[in-house]
Amino acid sequence: MAGSAGATEVGLSVSGAGAEAQSRSLRDWLAAEDALRGRLRWRRTAPTPGDMGGVLDVLVVALGSGGAGAVLAQSLATWLAGRRADITVTVRSPEGREVTVDVRRAADPQAVVREVTSLLDAGHGRDA
Repeated sequence: MAGSAGATEVGLSVSGAGAEAQSRSLRDWLAAEDALRGRLRWRRTAPTPGDMGGVLDVLVVALGSGGAGAVLAQSLATWLAGRRADITVTVRSPEGREVTVDVRRAADPQAVVREVTSLLDAGHGRDA
């Protein structure tokens, strides 16, 4: 998932109640962040064998310099804390590592920030 111009791309996927609407809400929320504006796009992926359903949308965020990873982690924690539905967001690094955070864990936003930042740091040691 390495992007152009040295950017690293991480994938965000939402699952749970109303996942499609929640995915759009997350995209709109992140797009409002100055550091992330213009860095978001959808990638359609086929489900893995054994998964039910059709094509899944993954929100891809291109992280470059300037602390975009830290902004992503904080903004994701804040967005999750405001959700009422029982949903989870999986953040996947280009190397295939992932962390899954949910509404219940968002009760401690700093824990969410630490987990996502740790994932991003493990890949490149930057942006967080």
